[in-house]
Amino acid sequence: MFAAQAAIASGPEAEDLVPPEDAASSANEATNASSFPKVLRRRLERFFVDADLSPKANPMMWGKIALGMAVLAGSWITLYMLHPAAWAFFALYVLGGLAQTFLLLNIAHDSNHNAISTRPAINKSLNYVFDLCGISSYMWRILHHRGHHSCINLQGEDDAIEGRGLFRFTPHDPRTPLHRFQHIYALFLYALFSLEYVFLRDFQSFFAPAHDYLTRTKHPLREYVILFAGKVFYLTYMLVLPIVVMHESLWLVFASFFAVHLVVGISVVLVFQTTHVIEDTYFPMHRDEFENGVYHVFATTADYATENPLVGWLVGGLNHHVVHHLCPYVCHTHYAPLTRIVKQTTEEFGVPYRQHRTMTTAVWHHLMLLKQLGNEN
Repeated sequence: MFAAQAAIASGPEAEDLVPPEDAASSANEATNASSFPKVLRRRLERFFVDADLSPKANPMMWGKIALGMAVLAGSWITLYMLHPAAWAFFALYVLGGLAQTFLLLNIAHDSNHNAISTRPAINKSLNYVFDLCGISSYMWRILHHRGHHSCINLQGEDDAIEGRGLFRFTPHDPRTPLHRFQHIYALFLYALFSLEYVFLRDFQSFFAPAHDYLTRTKHPLREYVILFAGKVFYLTYMLVLPIVVMHESLWLVFASFFAVHLVVGISVVLVFQTTHVIEDTYFPMHRDEFENGVYHVFATTADYATENPLVGWLVGGLNHHVVHHLCPYVCHTHYAPLTRIVKQTTEEFGVPYRQHRTMTTAVWHHLMLLKQLGNEN
């Protein structure tokens, strides 16, 4: 998507919203709506070329990687060294869970998109953060790329909007009496999301796939080995070793394990669902409904809290979700200035760009859509 000649440099981040262009040319382009995708992509490309920046990880990103790994390792080292009291064990265990959440959103997601380094081996190594957190990195990559990025909000194909009978995420799904209450029980079930992923969804995707693209895929033998080895490793360090080596009580370890998954589950689900399943979101029935994929992105995707750097830092830039779908291989630490380019360009061309000022507002609009879909045929 981006120009291959975008240089790798160590210079400072550029602050310009849009690279200078000939005013007459821009005015003429703005009168032609069909030129919007071309102009937008060119401006996004020129940001890196003009600023002499690499679209991959910058020092901030490498710092985030080091911080996340240090907190996760530090929490477990402290547990083994200090053998703390029950309340301190719980706090340190949950701190490790917060580190896992941070790593999943900030590191694993970017590495999955090869957005951290130009060296595939580095992205591949960091992608094993998923397995470190009990999730198959291989299967997540397939579901995320083939089952989401290639078919955003597309009925019957986008895995992210599959309600599995418990939720009605789109107006095309059949409604059941249970869905009347989905806006009430949603947050509770979202909190169980990562537990389902660890113990059920990965295995279903490998051995009882629900999507055609999974059925047609012949998974390499090594990925089956990694699947089971990863699960065993995860459950061993999260559950078995604290009980066997540290002699912690079963109830304390399992309570801590459950608390970690509540944190991971609700955080990850809300970060993603508030960008695609909100009021005014469009849910296409066919891939060819839009003349250009750029328009598909704007119709199905929204941003939130893009002016809040703390939110962007914590959620791996996924609040800048429009840019993420336009430039999935770009490291998220570049998203903020790219979003400003997107905002300015959509204003010039009159293309709808949807955003919420805060994440809380985005969550509210997500729940309002669930309520609406739960009560309307």
